[in-house]
Amino acid sequence: MKILVTGGAGFIGSNLVDALIEKGYEVVVVDNLYSGFKENIHPKAKFYEVDIVDTKQISKIFEKEKPNFVHHLAAQMDVRESTRKPIFDARVNIIGSLNIIKNCVKHKVEKIIYANSGGAIYGDVKKEELPIKEDHSRSPIAQYGISKQTVENYLHLYYYNYGLNYVSLRYSNVFGDKQNPHGEAGVVAIFTEKVLSNINPIIYGNGLQTRDFIYVKDVVNSNILAMKKGNNDHYNVGTGKETSIIEILDAIKDELNSDLKPVYSKERLV
Repeated sequence: MKILVTGGAGFIGSNLVDALIEKGYEVVVVDNLYSGFKENIHPKAKFYEVDIVDTKQISKIFEKEKPNFVHHLAAQMDVRESTRKPIFDARVNIIGSLNIIKNCVKHKVEKIIYANSGGAIYGDVKKEELPIKEDHSRSPIAQYGISKQTVENYLHLYYYNYGLNYVSLRYSNVFGDKQNPHGEAGVVAIFTEKVLSNINPIIYGNGLQTRDFIYVKDVVNSNILAMKKGNNDHYNVGTGKETSIIEILDAIKDELNSDLKPVYSKERLV
């Protein structure tokens, strides 16, 4: 069985590729290396350095490889970048995703598994509403959240009109192996690198803001399960537990036997 993974050179995508190959699947990776790294790609995976918005090249890949399943993880994932460059964000996340979706229909892919956001699409949620349920209203307050949710809407449309099976997985804050400590959304990796380098970590705000942190291999398992379960629906992927930023830093410091003090800075706006 052949699996195509977009974004397979990235943090979560490369972990997924590793797991799929370990299970005996034939894997094709599509990644433009904008935020991914070639060294992340499993040597047994077939790699195409192609942007998902490239209509001709994506069509050729689907025509040649004829994947049974598609895991669509390629995305513009920087929230602040989406605010600065909303057209770029929409071009990658919406137009690029539509390019993948249309080829899934054309080439009769059995199912597409889509990596959505379990935070940005819900918007400003009150504490008493946590943990968020899948049927919670979606009111994104950043362009990134709007673009990610729009693709989920398109998936429902293409299932309804063309019978394309899908699962949308709404990831919470993922951490783990291969995470880029210089990225936008990897506070665990960022703090770990700072402590290992004996550099005082920066906390924006008071550090009491909470997130739902989930290990990357648990996310990978959800993607693999979604190949056989959960047809044409959406699921939050997280622990359902709140952990504050300061708690994350304290846990890293304890593990690394560090007494570094954080530097507090003004809370960043989206």
